[in-house]
Amino acid sequence: MGTSMLIIITVYIGALMLISYFVSKKGSDNDAFFLGNKKSPWYIVAIGMLGDSISGVTFVSVPGMVSQFDMSYMQMVLGFFPGYLIVAFVLLPLYYRLNLTSIYGYLDTRFGNSSYKTGASFFILSRIVGSASKLYLIALILQTLIFDQWNIPFYATVAGIIALIWAYTHKSGMKTIVWTDALQTICLLAALILIIWQVASRLGFDISQAIDTVRTSQHSRIFFFDDWASRQNFFKQFLSGIFIVIVMTGLDQNMMQKNLTCKNLKDAQKNMVTYGFGFIPMNYLFLSLGILLLAFISAHGISLPGKSDQILPMLATEYLGFPVLACFTIGIIAASFSNADSALTSITTSTCVDLLGTETKDQQTSKKIRSRVHMLVCLVFFVVILFIDQISQNSILNTIYKLASYTYGPLLGLFFFGLFTKISIKDKFAPIVCILAPTLSYLTEFLLSKFWNYQVGYEILLLNGLLTVIGLICILQRKLNRTNF
Repeated sequence: MGTSMLIIITVYIGALMLISYFVSKKGSDNDAFFLGNKKSPWYIVAIGMLGDSISGVTFVSVPGMVSQFDMSYMQMVLGFFPGYLIVAFVLLPLYYRLNLTSIYGYLDTRFGNSSYKTGASFFILSRIVGSASKLYLIALILQTLIFDQWNIPFYATVAGIIALIWAYTHKSGMKTIVWTDALQTICLLAALILIIWQVASRLGFDISQAIDTVRTSQHSRIFFFDDWASRQNFFKQFLSGIFIVIVMTGLDQNMMQKNLTCKNLKDAQKNMVTYGFGFIPMNYLFLSLGILLLAFISAHGISLPGKSDQILPMLATEYLGFPVLACFTIGIIAASFSNADSALTSITTSTCVDLLGTETKDQQTSKKIRSRVHMLVCLVFFVVILFIDQISQNSILNTIYKLASYTYGPLLGLFFFGLFTKISIKDKFAPIVCILAPTLSYLTEFLLSKFWNYQVGYEILLLNGLLTVIGLICILQRKLNRTNF
């Protein structure tokens, strides 16, 4: 089985390399690497962004979440769509009007260099930890499925995965990724549908019976209005969904960089709305798969694993046969690679443009810097993944969203204050504000849990952003001396 899986993976990697080869022949300068020469078809970008958003973590964690939280995750997913509309019609016009390579260039224009560097630094930190966490999961699964059989150490598996991603992205970056991610999204969707079909078949269900099983399951509940203290409360989840999209998509260089490769603003907006709408049924399918997996476990008297993230991998490897295992492996590789490749590229872009100022250097020098930074980012990913291996938690998806609530909160506050006020700040104090806000947010969460038994969910993002805004008000500058947008 291990050999068969390795052959499938090799063919898949070969397809990515082939795309990279043909795309790189048409140009591999910094403009291609950062913005794809602004020639990407919007519908190809939209398809690729679905795969980027899903990730291998979603492929594994979302079906597993059903066992603990029913289908309450859909409350957040429904909140995502209004968030995508805000990104499409508020933030994208700003980015295109300023002709940005890195979206954090807006903070330099609005507030100053310290705010600019702070915003970029928070993004880089967030993306490294979040994307490394997602890539860790795929490495762990591949290690268990294939490489343990040949006594290959985990660090070698991680190094191999990162090296493969570097190989097909290092020349043309985003120009290549737009097309490879579209292929990977198609593979991911095909794998998801085939797994659902295989699980339903093994339960003896036709399509209508599978739908009825999902609809009538005790885990099919979506809406939770009753308990305000619960993390599953509808209003918490829905509002958190809106703001998570604003910060994790609209204020995220990784996601926005793909939009900026579109030919014009109108195409970028069509991409964002289409992608946002498609995200809803895709997540419902993942949750439906989770219910069918629980039905399979119940029908065969199988014990649930200790971690919800392990439900799908356990069934795929031990109970559902080779076809499901093959689809599962391709699905998580497609999802994880599409997320990791764009993360590596966007972190490289932000580091080069925001922190090292490569846009002010000549083409040859900036290209050399970009190549070295790309290699360095790959090395950092390797180290962070090995660290995560020592501290992995029950639900990686929950951990990633919670981490994002802390690291993206200052970005939310900075952009909100910049867009909706005309006030200048003492720019040199912005880093202090952006560090204090998540620190106070964590302290608030601890106190609410300890003394009032209130379980804080992703709404901590809103508090974090609000504290950032309050902090910015405390460092106001009396005279307005910067151009406002």
